[in-house]
Amino acid sequence: MSKRFTLALFSALMVIAPATSLWAQNSDTISSIGFGASYYTAIDDLSSDIDDNGFSYMISYQYRPGILGLELNAELLPEIFNERGFAPSAYVILGKTLYVAAGIGILSYDGNWANDPYYAFKAGLNLPLSKTITLDIFGNYQFSSKIPVDDAVDDIDTDTIFLGAALRFGF
Repeated sequence: MSKRFTLALFSALMVIAPATSLWAQNSDTISSIGFGASYYTAIDDLSSDIDDNGFSYMISYQYRPGILGLELNAELLPEIFNERGFAPSAYVILGKTLYVAAGIGILSYDGNWANDPYYAFKAGLNLPLSKTITLDIFGNYQFSSKIPVDDAVDDIDTDTIFLGAALRFGF
């Protein structure tokens, strides 16, 4: 999937989706904390000795007073490109039950922070399980500058797709 296609799809969702009822408020809570996991895979083929997919684990906070909201994440990537990674990020969210978001983050890889941030587009579906508990199912497309890897001939420059879910507790 090219960056241009992803940007066009995200833009179309931002224009078309506000007219649907899926963007309505799904609970009385404004803030929530979530715990989740996602599966990620690099879009480009990498060297055979570098693992280009795996699982990540996250904790996040969302503040959503209306149709526009904010999400802050702390994500642990135990074996991204054969090393431990940590990635804090922030997103601006549009929507409630069905939502899209644009964000920015930075990767700490093998104990060193990346020189440049990564950017991300996110789309998801919040399924209410109770008045204050929500299941957040999402897809995330991240694109960034190069990540230095000791064992690689060149720095890794690849986009990454994440598919995941988080259980959110509203307050």
